[in-house]
Amino acid sequence: MSVAVGPAPVTPRTLDLNCDLGESFGVYRYGADEAVMPLVTSANVACGAHAGDPATMRTSVELAARHGVAVGAHVGLPDREGFGRRMIAVTAQQVYDLCLAQMGTLSAFTRAAGVPLAHLKLHGALYMMAMDDSELADAVCRAVRAFDAGLPVFTLPSSALAASAAAHGLEVVEEFFADRPYRDATVMMFGWTPEDLGPPAAAGDRVEAMLAAPAFASVGTVCVHSDTPDAPALLRAVRARLRRLGCDLRSSRRPMAEPAHPIGRTTP
Repeated sequence: MSVAVGPAPVTPRTLDLNCDLGESFGVYRYGADEAVMPLVTSANVACGAHAGDPATMRTSVELAARHGVAVGAHVGLPDREGFGRRMIAVTAQQVYDLCLAQMGTLSAFTRAAGVPLAHLKLHGALYMMAMDDSELADAVCRAVRAFDAGLPVFTLPSSALAASAAAHGLEVVEEFFADRPYRDATVMMFGWTPEDLGPPAAAGDRVEAMLAAPAFASVGTVCVHSDTPDAPALLRAVRARLRRLGCDLRSSRRPMAEPAHPIGRTTP
């Protein structure tokens, strides 16, 4: 699929706008978390394996709660040196344990903040591994069922994880990446350059093309990473494009009472 905007008409739909964040730890700071939080409807918070630490988890959850943003567990490989983006051999049992432990860790902070854990999204290398490996995908889904069978799973369309989540009776939320290039409907998660991404308006172009493409007809959430260069500008461009196309923005699971002014309609 070409990522250029095509002539096909766009049917407005309700979309979640999610962001991977909470990835600072110790004295190291990553991502524009405070700037992006008012612009999204769901936050995927690192759980201390690939990134994050207790203080960052607490402050990220509290920041999300203040803005009415749903909080999901962003589960990664225990690989701080590689930021969870290196392919590391793991067994299905290890993946089960990693998911269960990290969901449990973050849920302590969501419980303390008075908000539920809203979803699970894998990070980096583990995300891509579970998209292709049915045994790892099954381990992820068994962990989610053991923790909370009502927890939605964010996944690429037509992936092993999507199939496994459906087989386990879990809610599947298919994902599109506004800040990653696509080639023939396949996301280029690693190895891209800023030139591949283009200016913020190009993120809006990618999302508009996605809405018109049959391959992405079931997508329910769009991601921009907090550590992508100019992430706040990218999010504003995506929001503006979706608003112009008549789309409504809201999380796939509302974490609290609806704000007086719905998130998807108030922030420019």
